[in-house]
Amino acid sequence: MKVLIIEDEKPAARRLSRMIDDLGLSNSQLLHSVEESINWFQNNEHPDLIFLDIQLSDGLSFEIFEHVTISSAIIFTTAYDEYALKAFKLNSIDYLLKPIDEDELKTAVDKFHQQNKKQTEVQLNFDDIKKLLVNPIDRKYKKRISIKVGQHLKIISTDDIECFYSENKATYVHLKSNRRYLMDVSLEQVQSELDPESFFRVNRTFIVQLNAIKDIISYTNSRLQLHLNSFQETEIIVSRERVREFKDWID
Repeated sequence: MKVLIIEDEKPAARRLSRMIDDLGLSNSQLLHSVEESINWFQNNEHPDLIFLDIQLSDGLSFEIFEHVTISSAIIFTTAYDEYALKAFKLNSIDYLLKPIDEDELKTAVDKFHQQNKKQTEVQLNFDDIKKLLVNPIDRKYKKRISIKVGQHLKIISTDDIECFYSENKATYVHLKSNRRYLMDVSLEQVQSELDPESFFRVNRTFIVQLNAIKDIISYTNSRLQLHLNSFQETEIIVSRERVREFKDWID
């Protein structure tokens, strides 16, 4: 049996691989990003079972399915709250809540074996699942964030934020007042806590606020360039694979 693990946290991926080996599911392959996964699927025979982390270092794993068609059985590994997990269950999706419990892993794998015996092909509507992740039931989003400035904590309303971005492996928040602050969390964690009605991740390094967009310009390779009200440190480009979703978002 061929098993694929897509997980951006390498220690977690190695731990899951060992747990899978203990269940007799050897021959596992490890991938760590959206880009790496797309390239792998385009050049390799697809596995029987995929353990899929939802948030990877370079974006949501659902972007993989926008580039390749996959019929493999999938078990999600996720840190999302109980409402999203209930939604997964209603859609007959196997999931494991991090940190992964050995008994829950065995139960999920047993379910896969049962489906496999019945020759049941897993059919997943990734657009619907993605919507559940972006807007899980009763999800509450942050209205403010706290930033450590020296020995002090500064409280910032999300209404005062123009964008979040990554630079040199660090995450920054840029305010409408044209000031920026270093954050001690990843861009992926920031994204999961923001209201998707107001904030959009336009590429791997930028999350922008809708009201901060001053101008949108057509750019090369079917992309878009954004100009914000005060941020001018570097250009902001909407990646080609996110242009359609971005246009839907601004409408």
